[in-house]
Amino acid sequence: MELTGFAGLGAVVGVSHRGQRETAVTGVTVGTQYRIASLTKTLTAAATVKALQDKGFALDMPVAELLPELDTLLTVEQVLSQSSGLKQTVNAADAAALGETDDVFLAAAKLVVQGGQEYPPGERWAYYNGNYFLAGALLARLTGGTFEDGLQALISAAGLKATAFTSGDYPRARRPSGGLWSTVPDLLSFCEFLLRDKALLAEVSTPRVSTPLSYGLGWALGPAGMMYMNGRLTDYRAAMLLSPADEWAAVMLVNDTDALPAISQYLDELQRPLTGVPMAELIDAFAAQ
Repeated sequence: MELTGFAGLGAVVGVSHRGQRETAVTGVTVGTQYRIASLTKTLTAAATVKALQDKGFALDMPVAELLPELDTLLTVEQVLSQSSGLKQTVNAADAAALGETDDVFLAAAKLVVQGGQEYPPGERWAYYNGNYFLAGALLARLTGGTFEDGLQALISAAGLKATAFTSGDYPRARRPSGGLWSTVPDLLSFCEFLLRDKALLAEVSTPRVSTPLSYGLGWALGPAGMMYMNGRLTDYRAAMLLSPADEWAAVMLVNDTDALPAISQYLDELQRPLTGVPMAELIDAFAAQ
């Protein structure tokens, strides 16, 4: 592969096709760590689904059965698919004000649920980080430790070597929605892990809601079974694209907040000869934060 169109930036791209990898880089090294922002959600969702499977629980399990401290009729599936209908009342500052203790995930979940409903659960998709604040509390309860402990089990199982949280200016309560640092090789390993684990892949790639877009668990869904996600934090853009039918995945990380249109076009050009499916507009339109 050649990496063009990103002059003056630090950019890394990688492709895995049936386990065979190619990478290209400019301005940094292949193993440079980036903030991956909302790509974190794909790992949080996968870890939560695995934890449910390990305990023999279904995705339509009521949240209140796991977290009786919460007054809600939501299911785990509605939370992970962002079809909860919750009012978007909890922002980054609210999350930061909750502190850094181990009980911060439950505190964040309570705050999110207290915001009430904007529309009935399961009716439509709406991007709200609060859903994943709640998912953090669910994963912690399912695994009997902290959210980070629960996520680390997935990170270890997938063989990720450079994916972690760091202390600093990112509130702990927000970690389940967007706190990870990672690398292109690690994220390719995560995609390959999903492709190998057919039961997990089936759950996260099944459409759970279709209005106003098709969304599974942590992933937006495109034509021909394509899965995609992007993330944004100041000075960082990240995107992943997965074609399960072709056992193909691509990851791109760039140190520029405004790089999403170029990333979307580049990833689309990589996959189009294989799938024939136009994806650039979909990836670019899903402006995750």
